[in-house]
Amino acid sequence: MLDNLTQRLARIVKTLRGEARLTESNIAEALREVRLALLEADVALPAVKELIAAVREKAVGEEVIGSLSPGQALVGVVHRELTRLMGEAHSGLNLATQPPAIVLMAGLQGSGKTTTVGKLAKLLRETQKKKVLVVSCDVYRPAAIEQLKTVAAQAGVDFFPSTASEKPVDIARNAVDWAKRHYHDVLFVDTAGRLAIDEAMMQEIAELHTALRPIETLFIVDAMLGQDAVNTAKAFRDALPLTGIVLTKLDGDARGGAALSVRQVTGRPIKYAGIGEKLTGIEPFHPERMASRILGMGDVLSLIEDARKGIDEQKAVEFARKLKSGKGFDLNDFKDQIGQMRRMGGLSSLIEKLPAQFSQAAGALPAGTEEKAVARIEGIINSMTPAERSNPELIKAARKRRIALGAGVQVQEVNRLLRQFEQTQKMMKQFSRGGIAQLMRGMRGMLPGMR
Repeated sequence: MLDNLTQRLARIVKTLRGEARLTESNIAEALREVRLALLEADVALPAVKELIAAVREKAVGEEVIGSLSPGQALVGVVHRELTRLMGEAHSGLNLATQPPAIVLMAGLQGSGKTTTVGKLAKLLRETQKKKVLVVSCDVYRPAAIEQLKTVAAQAGVDFFPSTASEKPVDIARNAVDWAKRHYHDVLFVDTAGRLAIDEAMMQEIAELHTALRPIETLFIVDAMLGQDAVNTAKAFRDALPLTGIVLTKLDGDARGGAALSVRQVTGRPIKYAGIGEKLTGIEPFHPERMASRILGMGDVLSLIEDARKGIDEQKAVEFARKLKSGKGFDLNDFKDQIGQMRRMGGLSSLIEKLPAQFSQAAGALPAGTEEKAVARIEGIINSMTPAERSNPELIKAARKRRIALGAGVQVQEVNRLLRQFEQTQKMMKQFSRGGIAQLMRGMRGMLPGMR
């Protein structure tokens, strides 16, 4: 989403060379580049003006020390101010109240409220062991209640039933009563949205807020809205005492200005970011890490957290033991490694969090390439017998034709998979012998769908 903004800001480093300090004259052109980049990314004009003024004030007179170039020094100032604009530090959900802690969800129709309820509920259940109840007060949108019921089942949390004939306030009060009697820790209240802001919607959600007195009132905003996100944020800020924001569809291909605008407009922290449709597709919003990603510095900390979530520690220990024992790396292990990468969000998600100089491969992957490549690899391996997976050297011409037929691919695809496997197998042998330098040089062959 933020690729264009990242590319424009990366040029700043190249505009200033050989200067001993940053001055009004030598940063004027660089700040113009920053301003254009932000406006092109649909960042709200007030937020752009605030950021540029702050950067100019902090940058002028900044000494260029050590091995830093003037451009890098300016990027450092922009990084600090971007972080400040987006909220300094991560702010999680505040659940410190007499149970149930009520979380009210507000936002326009289509912003992703119902899916976000499922994502947050699943997150709290798995990471904080909370007993969660969800309820839908959307009595207008067809199948809204059924959708939340399905999402709740997928998230493994409790669902409080409601019907379209009931009043939203009555549904909410009944859900609170049920949550108290059944000892739920958290209650998520999904509300009705509209295609645009109107008085009836705002009045209804204000009544719900008065009746429930939630500890958290979250504004769910589609990151692809652009400048419209600012107007929507203002309307909800005026109608409700918001406590936080959740940005959805941050993995989309829009310009991403909402991420930099809504915090400045509402004065409330961005707490989480939605990435993808799966219920695991949500991550805490860290302003400093997001600023690093925008400036092409990558987000290695989030990458490490993804790895911790995606990797089965017991399997990893067994895998390491197997390598050390000299038993080798077979196609079953290869399939497991691909599955772990998929659980970490897939190749594109990993590349997105790498520094810009390491993520150029992302541009070489057409949309959908990664998922198709991974599915194809898994399909080919699933078409093999247990003996073939454990001993790939058995796979000769006749077996290749049978495997290709079973997987619905050409024989060339089977050959390509076996070549990728051989490259990975060599790296694993080097790794087991401690050859880290050689392992790093061979990394390209390990990535499915890339040659």
